[in-house]
Parts: sequence; structure tokens; C-alpha cells
Amino acid sequence: MTTPQRKTGSGFGAHSTTRDVLRGTGLSGRLAVVTGGHAGLGLETTRALAGAGARVVVLARQPDAAREAVAGLEGVEVDRTDLADQDSIAAFAARFLAAGRPIDILVNNAGIMACPETRVGPGWEAQFATNHLGHHALTNRLWPALARRGARVVSVSSNGHQLSDVRWDDVHFARDYDKWAAYGQAKTANALFALHLDALGRDAGVRAFSVHPGTIMTGLGRHMSREELADLTARIDAAGTNTGWKTAEEGAATQVWAATSPRLAGLGGVYCEDCDVAEPAAPGTVLGSGVSPWAADPARAARLWQLSARLTGVDAFAPAS
Repeated sequence: MTTPQRKTGSGFGAHSTTRDVLRGTGLSGRLAVVTGGHAGLGLETTRALAGAGARVVVLARQPDAAREAVAGLEGVEVDRTDLADQDSIAAFAARFLAAGRPIDILVNNAGIMACPETRVGPGWEAQFATNHLGHHALTNRLWPALARRGARVVSVSSNGHQLSDVRWDDVHFARDYDKWAAYGQAKTANALFALHLDALGRDAGVRAFSVHPGTIMTGLGRHMSREELADLTARIDAAGTNTGWKTAEEGAATQVWAATSPRLAGLGGVYCEDCDVAEPAAPGTVLGSGVSPWAADPARAARLWQLSARLTGVDAFAPAS
């Protein structure tokens, strides 16, 4: 079976930085939207894109804190969006579209990890709702702005997707909640979302990619105890194909590369890591390199899109009634 999951020979690697991948690249006149672009990898992404000349709109649940975090970065603005709140997403998208601005880059970066069982909206499991359904609704609502100039959409997944396929019979973990399985499902959903968005959007010039940033110590682990962090670190270090720990600038490099690299022209829907397209994961890989088969399956991607459209009531590609 052929697969598009093959390295391109990008010339970059696990420890390339955002400065490396953007060297010689000018983004003047382009507009980027980055969810969670004020902290961790999101802040490094914002800093890199703005430093290359892009105008960057940072979406944050707490805009005052975000403005403080990005103060001093030229060309950066902040707006409020809570990805766990579908009304908040709709309100932002309406404001943005009313301004008539095109989007060249959308980085769906924000997310939560391994949180205690939490319900949002109509009882949705918080990790699936925030990491996936929020970005599904946001991207679809922003579709007119994305299509105007053929944007790139980057969905920040993780090798955490190797922990779980989508739990099709119980995506909201109404029974037997497991925070790591729920996280794995959400990260699989991020990859499948990019795969199907690319299939739907490519005729309009919109291409989508998912990425594994790498292993970075950020605030994403705030819901974990010291013992849980130590156990996770040991599991990651024990993975034979793991390429090692990264700095935040190295971790943000893959999403910046996916958002801007000319090497990806004509490609889309693929899962990337270490600033290149990832290879298929070896059978049994957990928290290592490569993409698991369930996160690169077009049939699963189409099924997830239909489910997400039904849950959120948002689908930019649905036939007009």
C-alpha cells in the first residue's frame, strides 16, 4: 500500500529551530491566526511568524494575560476565544469575518492534556471538545477567510495519538474515563481533522497538515502530579524511536515549517514531525516516532468530520439547503 507519509528530505531535523526553518523567508503582508499563541509553543510560533513579517492574531481564553505575554512583539494582536465554548468561537468568527480580512496561516495550537474528568458545553469530554471540536468549529467558521488566498492550516497533534484511536462508541467517555486515552483520542482527532480538511479544501487552494512538536517541558503538564510527570518522562525516554527532548523554539519549529515551507507545495493532509513529513510508525510504537495507522486513515477522517459537524452544527462544506 502506498502512503504519502514519506520524508521529503527537508534538510532540517529534530533540533532545528524556528529561526532555522524561516531563514530567508519573508511573511510581510500575510496574516496568521494562532490559537493559544501567547504561551509555550504557541508563543514561540507567534514570535517566529511575527519576526518574519506576518501580522499575527493570537486567540486566547484570557486576553489580558495574552496581551501581557506578547507585549513588545510588533504586528501581534489579541482576541478572545474559548475553544471549550462554541458561542465564544462563533462570536469571534463573526467579528473577524465582518472585518473582511483574509487568513494565510491558521495554527490550531491550543490544547489541554491529561486533565481530570471535566465536562463542557452539552456534557462533552473536555479534551475532545477543546483540542478537537473547538478547532473544528473555528476552522469551519473561518472558512471564507481561509479560502480567499489559499491558506495553510496546521493542526497541532502529538505522538500522544499513539495512545488511542477514536473511541467511536463513546467519544465523550461517558463511562470508564481515562485521561490518557482521552488525550490520545483528541490528538488522533487533530491528525484526522487535518487529513479530511485537506481533502475538502485543496480545490480552493487550502492545504492542511498535522504536526507532532516533539517532547518539550511546557505548561501543558499542569494537571499532572510530580509522580505522574516523572512516570511520563520515563516512558518517553524509554521509547526507542524518540528523538529526545527539545527546547520550546525547537518544538515550535515543525508547526512553523508546516505553515510556511515551499517544500510542502502540492502536498497536504500529512502528519509531520522533526520538520519533515513523518514515516508510518512501526507496529506497537507508543510515544515514539511516526504516525499510527488510525491517525492517517481517510475513511476514519471522513467519519470524524461527519461526527464533528453533527455535534457542533458547523460544516463549511455542507450542501446549501
